[in-house]
Amino acid sequence: MEKYLRVGVITSPHGVRGEVKVYPTTDDVMRFKKLDKVILDLGRGETRELKIRQVKFFKNMVILKFDGVDTMNEVEGWRQKDLLITRDQAIPLEEDEFFITDLIGLNVVTDEGETLGTLTDVMETGANDVYCVKTPEGKELLLPAIRDCILDVDLDKEEMLVHVLPGLLDL
Repeated sequence: MEKYLRVGVITSPHGVRGEVKVYPTTDDVMRFKKLDKVILDLGRGETRELKIRQVKFFKNMVILKFDGVDTMNEVEGWRQKDLLITRDQAIPLEEDEFFITDLIGLNVVTDEGETLGTLTDVMETGANDVYCVKTPEGKELLLPAIRDCILDVDLDKEEMLVHVLPGLLDL
C-alpha cells in the first residue's frame, strides 16, 4: 500500500511571485482549501514538504502559493511534479470505495475461480469507472466497476473477485 496519495500535478508557474498551477487529481478540488501542507515529489526518492499559504481556483486548475517560495525561478523546475498527501490527510472513503493506487496491481479472479490477470489501470469515464486488466497472454480486458461485475475487493489478500458479464471476454 502506498504511503502517499497524489492530489495534483504542477503544470507550470503562475505569475512571477512563486505561485503554481496545479491540475487536481482528487475528486474534491475544494479539499485544497482544507490542506495546510503538501509534499512535493521531486523524483528519485526526494521530497519537499510545502506549507500552503494561499489557494485560488481558475477554470479546472488550482493556483497554490507556498510559504517561503516567492519567485518564479524557484518553481520553474517543478513542472510535471506530483503533489502528495499522507494517508491521514485523505478524505474518508465511503463503504466499497477505494483509492485507485490501492487497486493497481490487484490479482483479478472470477467467481468461477479463473485468474483473469492483474489490474493495471482505472479509467474514470463519468458514468462508472472501468478497470483495465492485463491477462497472462498480454491482452487487455476492460471491466465496468459496477456491482454486477465487481463482487469483492480484498486489499489484504491483494485480490479482486469479479463476475464476467456475457460478452466481456469476446476479445
